[in-house]
Amino acid sequence: MTETAPEPVALPTARTCPFAPPEELAALRTRTPVRRLTYPDGTLGWLVTGHAEARSVLGNPLFSSRSELQRLPVPYPWVAEPAAPGRFISMDPPDHTRLRKPLAGLFTVRRMNRLLPRVEEITRERLDAMEAHGRPVDLLKHFALPIPSLVICELLGVPYDERQVFQDNASVLMSTDSSIDQVVAAAAGIDEVMLRTVRRKRAEPADDILGGLVADGDLTDEEIAGIGGLLLVAGHETTANMLTLGTFTLLSHPDQLTALRTDPGLMDGAVEELLRHGSILQFGPTRAALADVEVAGRLIRAGEVVTVSLPAANRDPRRFERPEELDITRSAAGHLGFGHGLHQCLGQQLARIELRVGFTALLDRFPGLRLAVPVDDVPLRSEMIVYGVHELPVTW
Repeated sequence: MTETAPEPVALPTARTCPFAPPEELAALRTRTPVRRLTYPDGTLGWLVTGHAEARSVLGNPLFSSRSELQRLPVPYPWVAEPAAPGRFISMDPPDHTRLRKPLAGLFTVRRMNRLLPRVEEITRERLDAMEAHGRPVDLLKHFALPIPSLVICELLGVPYDERQVFQDNASVLMSTDSSIDQVVAAAAGIDEVMLRTVRRKRAEPADDILGGLVADGDLTDEEIAGIGGLLLVAGHETTANMLTLGTFTLLSHPDQLTALRTDPGLMDGAVEELLRHGSILQFGPTRAALADVEVAGRLIRAGEVVTVSLPAANRDPRRFERPEELDITRSAAGHLGFGHGLHQCLGQQLARIELRVGFTALLDRFPGLRLAVPVDDVPLRSEMIVYGVHELPVTW
């Protein structure tokens, strides 16, 4: 039997601590893990803050990812129309399956582990560049952003010289302050470069992901370009911000940093805990109900939009003991940092390798690494869909 839903709320977005989601999310989750949400256009939908409830929504095929059915819970120039070719993250089966399936075998644990030596090499090069630059240095610009950018460019077969185009346009797409004209232009800028790259590979075959998709012959140039743009933006935007936010978090929790330095064997668990604790996708994901579905006693009607708060779900005390604390010795298994279900992050194994290598090498090279500015002076990406910091000045 369904219960009467409480009064709707707007999504809380104001943070009082750079390492924690808005405090109101915890209060909402305590009262009810599924409640009415008012979207910026006045439409009523639902907010999910509980871990089990989040898994229930994300794992249920009756909740659609189709972009034309979605709304964002924060002001953003959202265009409610079908996804562009190749953008499988905003599609349902069978379109999602057709586009993602050719990639599944390319991102296995075994294949990603084969990239380990190259990731280590790139990381050493960035550490050398940091040291050559001298103190202080912006960790995001000189370390965290170049590593995943170069790795994903090489993996896809996109010229690294084009990285600034992608990074600038990705920032526009991720910002809630962007106008509709800016969003459209940014998407077009990425598509243009990717389509040009795909057509070059059709003329000059290459042994990389885009080259392989071209050789398969099952997808159009526009679909391959869309896939490439999606992977490129996701491949550098999320990992770069997790590397930076994770370092910021460790430097601001000296007991945890000391424990990690004392026992490097804790690194794998530390990466998972930082992913849980940080939860950088701060405004979603969203889904739309394709039929009436009951979740935690709430009847969600067909057509209603549901926003899943990953930061809230990853701090659900019903799933994680002392969830507000950073504890690198805990088992954070089951966190939703990479999502869940059909749309769980395709590149999560690559991200884990980059994070593990990046944190390990950074802390080894600079034992005295510390913030170069007070914590309150670090500019936060509060307006961005992917949370993190705009820069992280460090010294040693």
